[in-house]
Amino acid sequence: MHRRALLRGLGTLGMLGTVGVAGCTGRLDGPAFRESFEAGLGDWESGAAIGPEVDLAEFEWELDVSDAQAADGERSLRIWNEGDYDDGVTWGVHPVSVESGRAYRARVTAQLWSESESFNTLRDAVMRLGPEPPSVEEDFPQPGVNTSQLGETPYGGLREPLWLADGWREYRFEWTTPELTTDTLYVAVGTAVIWEGDATHFVDDLSVEITPR
Repeated sequence: MHRRALLRGLGTLGMLGTVGVAGCTGRLDGPAFRESFEAGLGDWESGAAIGPEVDLAEFEWELDVSDAQAADGERSLRIWNEGDYDDGVTWGVHPVSVESGRAYRARVTAQLWSESESFNTLRDAVMRLGPEPPSVEEDFPQPGVNTSQLGETPYGGLREPLWLADGWREYRFEWTTPELTTDTLYVAVGTAVIWEGDATHFVDDLSVEITPR
């Protein structure tokens, strides 16, 4: 079996049509959203983008729920994408309810899995929380940026290297919001291609904490 086929088939339980219940609570003083993917994708939606020199239809990627790896429970979100173009990003996104007309401090934490530790940056982890879902790669922070130290910004997020540990590693950012004019935020998590080569990563134990300020 080809390596790409092996990566695609790694422990897949359900593709994008899997139905489940996610953990949105709507609380403002604690975890507003928590997800361990035990019940499937639920309201998660997927997206991908690649540079203008490549037709998006030519960029191969997958996002589903798998039992191959888990940091919490028995399942996690699996993200696979090809590396033939040394470019491209794949993400999942989920709505998070908030009260409009207030400003907040938000903290987003997730566990991401890499196959091994590597001195080469093969993929970046990308995360975002904002009033709109991402639609292009530029909707995520630039490489090396984490909004935790930036003060008030239009959206929060990070872009930091994967493959820094063998197995699970925590990624976290904070966001100081302006006064919001929406009652829905969107949390997104994914992987961005840096180095040629197909790669599978897993996401688990994601939480969004929101506190009025």
